[in-house]
Amino acid sequence: MAARRPHGTGSLFVNHGAWYAQFRVDGRLVKRKIGPTRAPGSRQGLTRAQAERELRRLRESVVAVVSTHDRLSVGEAGERLVAHLEVLGRKPATIRSYRSLLATHLVPHFGTTALHRVEPADVERLIALKRREGQAPKMTLNVLGFLHSVFEFGLRRGWCSGNPCKLVDKPGTEDGDPEIRFLDQGELEALLAAVDLEHPLGPTDRALYLTAAMTGLRQAELIALRWRDIDWPVARVRVRRNYVRGAWGTPKTKRSSRAVPLADRVAGELDRHHQRAAYRSDDDLVFAHPELGSVLDHSDLSRRYKKWLRAAGVRPVRFHDLRHTFGTRMAAAGVPLRTLQEWMGHRDFKTTLVYADYQPGAHEAELVERAFAPSGHHLGINLSKTDPNSEDQNRSSKRDPP
Repeated sequence: MAARRPHGTGSLFVNHGAWYAQFRVDGRLVKRKIGPTRAPGSRQGLTRAQAERELRRLRESVVAVVSTHDRLSVGEAGERLVAHLEVLGRKPATIRSYRSLLATHLVPHFGTTALHRVEPADVERLIALKRREGQAPKMTLNVLGFLHSVFEFGLRRGWCSGNPCKLVDKPGTEDGDPEIRFLDQGELEALLAAVDLEHPLGPTDRALYLTAAMTGLRQAELIALRWRDIDWPVARVRVRRNYVRGAWGTPKTKRSSRAVPLADRVAGELDRHHQRAAYRSDDDLVFAHPELGSVLDHSDLSRRYKKWLRAAGVRPVRFHDLRHTFGTRMAAAGVPLRTLQEWMGHRDFKTTLVYADYQPGAHEAELVERAFAPSGHHLGINLSKTDPNSEDQNRSSKRDPP
């Protein structure tokens, strides 16, 4: 039951034992839960008079937000959030990513729409648009996550009175391909053999590919690797920094700073690479440009990688799939997934679970064989007691007719 009030001042109503307020501000309907109702004879909850006062306070605060920040658009609020995060010391790559999301997805969709005017339906239309454009679900989630942060920042600054993203169902990620791609041993060997060692960057590429496949380091971590990060005595590679979009930084998460086992084959390849390198001091890059000592150019690295894959006759896979090669091979070798999570630097264990299907099961095949053994003797089961078609049961049924 709604309590009628003078026009323009909103209304109160009760739903499931709670007071709710609704009113219009600048043509937009605002609904808010105020608090629980007070039962007769109780001291808990709000009386009608208290709910009326809360309605007036709430309406005045929302009107103040709208009148003060009527011209602050989604894009402007997003820019202020990014500037704030930059001051807080967020990584340059993260700041560039946020600015890209803002310029590519949010500003084109919302235009000059004021932040406080955005409603859940507007956010849902953004999701539908991204789907029609063929955007990957993960990208859409990234866009929504940043938009959610913009509204939370706006709430703290008093630029809006609510976060419409909280009222919208997020799209699922089931549409993506659940399969992961990787190189089997034969494909990896073919790739390594196809690298032209007479090419100026051939020896560096070969060492890079082998290290990627046998340590699981990300490309940004590999090209930032220094000789001091190779711990020869204990046979480990220590990951301490990365190089992303032209900027040096620390690994993606705290867990990404880690140490990974260094197999003999990789250690031998890196030792030979060190001996022929012109830049081999502790602070020099392991996979530097052999003539300049500088960071490998990402575009050139990608072109050469695709070229060597074609020369090897190997199906096209991404450089990142060398990391999956490590993950699947380690899981197949019986490495516990928690250990694999540490080696690969996954923040979330759910990410590591993609390799669970490649783990060997203890005697699984043997159990299936025993379950379907024709005689059932391997299971210690007397089939004559359970099979209604067995000879013993047939004889028993003849002796004891119903």
